[in-house]
Parts: sequence; C-alpha cells; structure tokens
Amino acid sequence: MTFLYLKAVHIIFIVTWFAGLFYMPRLFVYIIESHSKPEPERTILLKQLNMMASRLWFAITWPSAIVTLIMGTLLLINQPSFLQQGFMHVKLTLVVLLYGYHFSLHYLFKQLQRGVVKYTSQQLRFWNEVSTLFLISIVFIIVLKSALSMVWGLVGLLAVIIAITLGIRLYKKYRKNE
Repeated sequence: MTFLYLKAVHIIFIVTWFAGLFYMPRLFVYIIESHSKPEPERTILLKQLNMMASRLWFAITWPSAIVTLIMGTLLLINQPSFLQQGFMHVKLTLVVLLYGYHFSLHYLFKQLQRGVVKYTSQQLRFWNEVSTLFLISIVFIIVLKSALSMVWGLVGLLAVIIAITLGIRLYKKYRKNE
C-alpha cells in the first residue's frame, strides 16, 4: 500500500512540475518580446512578467521537481527490482536529461531576470517544446515497458518533432500576417 501512496504523490508532483516546465519558457518568450515594446509598456510588462516567472519558478516548478525526485527515489527504494529492468534504465536516463533541461531553464530565468536577452522568441518557442518531447517519451516508456520498440518509439518521436516544428513555423507565418 505504501508503494501506491508514493506513486500517487509522485504522479501529482510530476504533473505540477511539468505545468511549470510547459509555462516557464512561454513566459520567457513574452519577456523577450516585451523588450521590443515602447515605454512605458515595456517597463510595465517586464515587471509583471518577471514577477509571474519568479512565482511560478520558485513556488511551483522547483518544489515540484524536488518532491518528484524524492518520491521517485522512495519508489525505487520500495521496489528495487525496477532497477533490474531495461525500461527503467531508459526512463531514468531521460529523467536525468529532463533535470538538465530544468537547469537550463533556471539559467535562462536568471539571465532574463537580469535583463540579458541572448535568444530570440522564435528560438525559445522551440525550446518550449523540449519538455513535451520528454513527457511523451517518458510516459510511453513507463507505460509500455519492454513492449516498446525503440525503432517505433524513435519514429513516433520524430513525427512529433516534425509536427511541432511545422506548427511553430505556421504560427510564425500567421503572426506575420496579423
């Protein structure tokens, strides 16, 4: 029964963590686009967006990432046999990379809070989708376990990447026509 409670809490905090990972880069896009606005709109927008980003990052995203890690660790301690299964090695590798993505967002957050803009809003629109790719990959691996064919998984992931890329480019053309 302990395992099920740990798993439930783990899933809840995965959801809240991903909510932050999905929305944070979107706020970055808005922050970057605010830099090109005339005054006083620029100052007003930057103040509001930076406050929103800070609250999201420190009140939701970081705590959720920490609780997710703690619960995931407790799940593995409770069921160490998972570590003997190949799918778990793939999943844990993706989770380590996901934390790397999380830290990259933290780095971007700190830069933008200081007013340093090194990327375009278009570049961050693409970076915004990285968490989607992690979510899709991890969910399919954990649900399908050993039934997941790596070839079909990679083909599916490539199809999602192409769809996202096309969607972003279509949106860019749409915005230009506004």
